[in-house]
Amino acid sequence: MTHDPRSAMLRAALDAAEHGWYVFPLRPGDKRPALHGEATCRYTSDCANGHLKWEQRATRDPERIRTTWWHAPYNVGIATGPSKLLVVDLDMPKDKGSSDAPSGAATFGALCERAGQPVPDTYRVRTASGGTHLYFTAPHGLRLTNTARTIGELIDTRAWGGYVVAAGSVTPAGDYEALSGPVAAPLPLWLQSILQPAPRAPQGPSVAVAGQSWRYADVALANEARNVATAQPGEREGKLFRAARALGRFVAWGDLPRHVVEQALQEAGERAGLSASECRSTLRSALNWSIAHNQTSRRDTA
Repeated sequence: MTHDPRSAMLRAALDAAEHGWYVFPLRPGDKRPALHGEATCRYTSDCANGHLKWEQRATRDPERIRTTWWHAPYNVGIATGPSKLLVVDLDMPKDKGSSDAPSGAATFGALCERAGQPVPDTYRVRTASGGTHLYFTAPHGLRLTNTARTIGELIDTRAWGGYVVAAGSVTPAGDYEALSGPVAAPLPLWLQSILQPAPRAPQGPSVAVAGQSWRYADVALANEARNVATAQPGEREGKLFRAARALGRFVAWGDLPRHVVEQALQEAGERAGLSASECRSTLRSALNWSIAHNQTSRRDTA
């Protein structure tokens, strides 16, 4: 019996849609969205100026899916935002022969251990590179977006504005294969607290802000330290990480000395029940990331 790749991809698309996820076509054998210049792709026939609005075009309609995948064996993309998904992408080191580079899965496992939580049991897909996609249902009313290395090295997330390649898709590098049942677990609270955007400092004319920024920074430091100190088990690591990331911008802007932030959050984390070494490790990575990403001066952001 001859294998029909169109039928296989159609089944993969319909299967994803049955789970409530919004799908759109990717190029056959590829991870990129099928572009509007490919006339066989009916999803994009009305795309203007060559800009593919794949997130808006994604659908769960079985008839639209059958019509599209009848034309070619398109791989299947899942638009994570409309699907109300947050997918954690645990990647493999580029140099797989290096024993010094931990995988994204190893880094994520260590983060779970520090948070006092098991690695979440949820729907997961093995990627073509040997990595893993962990699917979670996004919190209601919270619009999370994509991140890159916010959680850790070789760990990205996909939400609004992003997509993942669905199980059943095939590329020259390998296949995407479902590794567990179809149920996506709710995003854990401790992980949400890391991914949730930190509150922004009030913006205004640079001269006016300069005189008030230190007072705002002091208030922010006190509030963040209090939030960490009163954190409950299961959210302590996440709150400490988020607090350090929020306060790192004040360090980058010169409003707070780094050692003052580290001391306040170290004490707060230990009061919440984290060990000294757990606090130091989390603070170092979170502050380094935040300072590196907030090098723009306040004058430039006003």
